[in-house]
Amino acid sequence: LPSSPPLALRETLEGGVVVAGLSEHTVSSPEDVERLLARGTLCRATAATNMNAQSSRSHAVCSLTLEIGYDRSGGGEEEEEDSEAVERIGKLTLVDLAGSERAKRTGAKGDRLKEGISINRGLLALGNVISVLAEAAQQQTSDPAAPVPTPHVPYRDSKLTRLLQTSLGGS
Repeated sequence: LPSSPPLALRETLEGGVVVAGLSEHTVSSPEDVERLLARGTLCRATAATNMNAQSSRSHAVCSLTLEIGYDRSGGGEEEEEDSEAVERIGKLTLVDLAGSERAKRTGAKGDRLKEGISINRGLLALGNVISVLAEAAQQQTSDPAAPVPTPHVPYRDSKLTRLLQTSLGGS
């Protein structure tokens, strides 16, 4: 958003992308997750336009990393030395995109117009990434034996697509 400081993206040592300065929280129940989502919603930028009394002016991304540990030995405490702790990790990314609205219809001017342009630019970049990925998948399934060139996927065209790269299928 023009009125907010720009988000700085940083690459992790593992090759992922994170937003600098954001926090990570350990949760142990669905209620913990709900509380954090509600807290994040309060930080979300919204504003009135001619089309919507409370229009989202920013995207929201919540990444949940699920780590589950269990004992494969099936024994009790006396077998603790022989037990095999197994950890399964999964990642779930929840995304709530700001609405795409035509500037002419919203009556947006000044900062609100700049916000709309920024939102539309990010949504266009996301659409382009999804199109390239879908086209590549279509080519692979149409003739599995034929060599398929690796397409350029424009993840770096926006911060949104860069942040969602691993969730969208990019490494």
